[in-house]
Amino acid sequence: MPHSTSKASKSGVTLPPLRPGPHQRRMDVVAVVATFGGLLFGYDTGVLNGALEPMKQDLALNSVTEGLVVSSLLIGAAIGSLVVGRMSDSLGRKKTLTILATIFLVGTLGTVFAPTLGIMIPARLVLGFAVGGASVAVPVYLSELAPTERRGTLGGRNELAIVVGQMLAFVFNAVIAGLWGHHEGVWRYMLAVCALPAIALFLGMLRMPETPRWLISKGRHDEALAVLMQVRTKDRARAEMAEVEHLAEEEVEAQTGGITDLAIPWVRRIMLAAVIIAVAQQFTGINSVMYYGTELLQIAGFSDNAAPIANVSLGVMAVIGGSICLFVLIDRIPRRKIIITGLVGTTLCHGLIVLASALLPDGKFRASTILALVALLVLVIQITLNVPVWVCLSELFPLRMRGFGMGVSVLVLWLANALVAQSFPTLVSIGGITGTYGTFFVLGAIFSFLTWKTLPNTSGRSLEELEESFMQGDFR
Repeated sequence: MPHSTSKASKSGVTLPPLRPGPHQRRMDVVAVVATFGGLLFGYDTGVLNGALEPMKQDLALNSVTEGLVVSSLLIGAAIGSLVVGRMSDSLGRKKTLTILATIFLVGTLGTVFAPTLGIMIPARLVLGFAVGGASVAVPVYLSELAPTERRGTLGGRNELAIVVGQMLAFVFNAVIAGLWGHHEGVWRYMLAVCALPAIALFLGMLRMPETPRWLISKGRHDEALAVLMQVRTKDRARAEMAEVEHLAEEEVEAQTGGITDLAIPWVRRIMLAAVIIAVAQQFTGINSVMYYGTELLQIAGFSDNAAPIANVSLGVMAVIGGSICLFVLIDRIPRRKIIITGLVGTTLCHGLIVLASALLPDGKFRASTILALVALLVLVIQITLNVPVWVCLSELFPLRMRGFGMGVSVLVLWLANALVAQSFPTLVSIGGITGTYGTFFVLGAIFSFLTWKTLPNTSGRSLEELEESFMQGDFR
C-alpha cells in the first residue's frame, strides 16, 4: 500500500501521513465485515439467473409473473435506497447496517418458504428493500471511515463483493442443480444460501464502530475521536477530527441537509452529476447480462445445457475486472478519467456485439464470438465503471446531506436498473441481440457526452476538501 505525505487541507489542518500498524488492520476488518452487505446484494440479484427456471414450474409462472418476480426485488431496492439514506442520517450508519442484516434474513426466509406467488412477491420486495438499503449504507459507511489515501480501495471493495456475490450465485446454482436438480423445489436451496452472509453481517456489525463523521454531525465528539483512534495513528486521528469539526461548523452556517438544498446551485450541480453517472452505469446493460445471461447465450446459439456453464464465465470476468480496478487502478487514476474512459469503452463493445450479431452466420463461431464480446463488455464495465461509480457517489455529497444525496442518486440507479431488466426481454423479442445492443450503443454515446460535461473529479482529496471546493464553484 502506498504511503502518503503530510499535506495541509483547505481548512488549514495538516494531515500526517498514513503509517502501517494495528489501526490499518482494524480498518481492513471493518471493510470485510461491511462488505458482507455487498455480497448479499450480489447474490440476491444474481441468484435468479439459475433459480428462475425450476421456480417457474413450481409456482406456475407465466411470462408476466416471471417478470414480476425479477422486477419486484428492483422495485423494493429503489424504495430501500431512498428510505435508508434518510435512516442512516438519523439512526447512524452502524445501526442501519445491523437492521438491514435482519431484513436480509427475513426476506431470504420469506422467499425460501414461499408457497405461492402471493407470498413470493412481497418477500422479494422485502429482500429488495435490504438490497437497495445496502447499496446506499455500505459505501457511505466505508467512505466515512476510510482515510483519504485508501478511500477508493476500501470503498471499492463493496463493488468487488457485489460481483463476487453474483459469481457465487452462478456457481452455487450450477452445483446445486447438478447435485439436487431432480429434487422438487431445488430453487429453494439456491435462495437459502443467502441466509449465511446475512447472519455474518448481523453478528459482525455488532462489533464494528460507528463512523466518526456521523458522530460529529450529532455532536458526539469524544466518541468520534475514540473511533478514529481505532483506525488511525493518534496524530492522524486528532488532525482529522480538527478538519471534520471545522467543516461541521461551516455546514451549520450553510444549513445543508436535504431536498431544500437543491435550490443551491453547487448542490444541484453535484446532484445532476450523480444522477447522470448512476443512469449511465445501468444503461451499459450490465444487469441485462447478470439477470438474463443464460437466456442471452441461448439466443446467441448455445444449447440449453451449455448456456448455464458459459454463463459462469461472465461472472468470473466480472470478478477479474473488479479486482483489476480495485487493486491496480482506483487510487492511481482520477475517478473522472476512469469513468469517462469506461463509458466510451463499453459503447465500443456494444458496437462490436451489434456487428457480430448482424454479420456473422448462425453457428458455433457466432455464438462463441458473441460470448467473447459480452465477456469483454463485462470486463470493461467492471474495470472502469462499477467500482468507480459507487465510490464516486459516496464522495460527491456534503456530510449532512450525504445520506439523502446517496439515497436519491441510488434510487435513480435502481429505477434505471428496473427499466433495463423489464425492457430487456421485450427488446430481444423485437430486435434480437442486434437491436438490443444497438439501443445500448446509442445510450452509451449520449451518456458518455453528458458525463464528460458534468462530472467533477473526486479522487485525491479528503471529503472535506471536496466539499469546500464545490462550495466555491470549483468542479475540476
